[in-house]
Amino acid sequence: MTAKHDDAKIKDGPAPESAEVTGDQVTDYLRHHPDFLADNPRIVESLTLPARWSDDKVVDIQQFALEHLRGEIDNLRSCAMDLIDTSRGNLSSQTHTHGAVLALIGAKTFEQLMRVVSDQMPLLLDIDVVTVGFEPGPAPLPGLVAAEVRGLPKGTVDDLMGKGQDVVLHHEMADDGTVFAAGAGLVRSAALARLHPATDRPVGLLALGSRGDGVFHTGQGTDLVIFLARVLERCIERCLEG
Repeated sequence: MTAKHDDAKIKDGPAPESAEVTGDQVTDYLRHHPDFLADNPRIVESLTLPARWSDDKVVDIQQFALEHLRGEIDNLRSCAMDLIDTSRGNLSSQTHTHGAVLALIGAKTFEQLMRVVSDQMPLLLDIDVVTVGFEPGPAPLPGLVAAEVRGLPKGTVDDLMGKGQDVVLHHEMADDGTVFAAGAGLVRSAALARLHPATDRPVGLLALGSRGDGVFHTGQGTDLVIFLARVLERCIERCLEG
């Protein structure tokens, strides 16, 4: 009696992992669960559906349409994943920019502000080099030498960016040291932003550099770089006026 009971448990229990499911078992399962494919529509996408005609002289348009729809579904899925990846990247860049802005706002003097730019901003923005440079102007910036700000030859900003351009992104940038100084040999891609002078202030340049090829490129949005440059302008004026 006990042996029969154990045999029943083995028969009714889950199949061993090594057991193979037969076609008859699948057919029997689907027959007893007619809503299975309706509840799991993605399974249908991977199935090879039978053609309605076996004659090779007859083209099954329905089969062609189904294959076309499968291709469209794959393309839509790929586009959705690209959009998700782009959104995540934008959110990460926004978070980094906000952190850099908070650090800039916390500086009390011009010298402190420039140290935030050179020492903290590369870490906060997840890049390698950040520099600020100014051309000669009607009134030189106080503390320019002490703050180790780059001195740029007159006309450098327009030469690098073009007149009227506020931001330029370089997929590949060769710098002779004018912009990134000792970090020029490290930088492979860069973002350059014009710093608009206030009254009697020289023209300036904010330069963000990365050792990675293509970290900055022409297809990127520039809103965050422009925002960062505008915040830096306000902080410079606040520190100098104070």
